[in-house]
Amino acid sequence: RLVESGGGLVQPGGSLRLSCALSGGNFRYYAIAWFRQAPGKEREGISCSSADGRVVYSDSVKGRFTISRDNDKSTVFLQVNSLSPEDTAMYYCAASIPPAFTLCNIDGEYDWWGQGAQVTVSS
Repeated sequence: RLVESGGGLVQPGGSLRLSCALSGGNFRYYAIAWFRQAPGKEREGISCSSADGRVVYSDSVKGRFTISRDNDKSTVFLQVNSLSPEDTAMYYCAASIPPAFTLCNIDGEYDWWGQGAQVTVSS
C-alpha cells in the first residue's frame, strides 16, 4: 500500500516536499516513480528511483525536482522547487519490483499506486 502526503497550495516560486510511504514488502527491492496528472491532460511520469538508488527525471522537472529515498523508513520523497502554475496537478506515486539492477522508467508500468496528493500553485 502506498500513501502520498505533503501536497497543498503554494505560491509561484514556492516549494513542497511530497512523501510516498510504502507499507508491506521489502522496500529495498522496489522501484518508485512519481507521476502527475493535471485536469484535461494525460498522466505524465516525472521522476523515479531505482532500487539501487539511480534516479531519472523528465525534462519538464529536471533541475527543479529532486527524488530521494529512505529505505529504513520505506519512503520516497520528491522535493519540488521553483513551482509554477503549470505544475498544478494531482501527484501520484507508484511502485513495482523490477529485475535486479534495472534502471527505473518513468514511462514504464507500475503495479501499485497511491491515492494521490494535490499540488496547487497559485497566487
